[in-house]
Amino acid sequence: QNGVMSGLMQMLLLKVSAHITEQLGMAPGGEFREAFKEASKVPFCKFHLGDRPIPVTFKRAIAALSFWQKVKLGWGLCFLSDPISKDDVEKCKQKDLLEQMMAEMIGEFPDLHRTIVSERDIYLTYMLKQAAKQIELPRASENEPRRYIPAVVVGVVGMGHVPGIEKNWNSDLKIQEIMSVPPPSTSSKIFKFVLKATVFGLLGYGCYRIGHRTVQFVLSMPAAQSYLQRLSEVPQ
Repeated sequence: QNGVMSGLMQMLLLKVSAHITEQLGMAPGGEFREAFKEASKVPFCKFHLGDRPIPVTFKRAIAALSFWQKVKLGWGLCFLSDPISKDDVEKCKQKDLLEQMMAEMIGEFPDLHRTIVSERDIYLTYMLKQAAKQIELPRASENEPRRYIPAVVVGVVGMGHVPGIEKNWNSDLKIQEIMSVPPPSTSSKIFKFVLKATVFGLLGYGCYRIGHRTVQFVLSMPAAQSYLQRLSEVPQ
């Protein structure tokens, strides 16, 4: 539905999520599920999913990577087997270590960091600022002066996004550009065509081999040979 490369990337990230769940005994994203539970306890509280839609992020991230970067990233995700402990998670909460990990990601996949982290920092900041606008109270008539009350907002975000949100908070943000999905490159089109041709070719060859062996097996059965012999003896 979202394209071959985007689908493959989502499958690999689900594998990473399963690996983390297996190692820690809990699934990633628990803070967001907890926020949803707490919001349901507060009267008149509106719960809003403020992150950029996943298909947009995936497609922009894939379009930003070169072919070899895609292969390198996919290979790393396929063979992810590093052990993760709860102590490792606690260490990631330290600001210095978190910044070091982000710097390593920037150095290895700068375009991936831009689409998955930096652009989402802008989107998250924009959505938080929209939610934080003052709320206008209803007026009894048009002549009554407008009255506002401040909005109370609790934003739950991943720690890696906090520095970017703080950096972008006082900026005039526009999200139209980071919501567009760039058209696929020529190399991407060629790769998709080759991949589809290979898959359909292997399926066709497999069906041919299975059908050929099935026919040979049926013809080798005594009943079939007897029937063919009688058929050949029938005068035309």
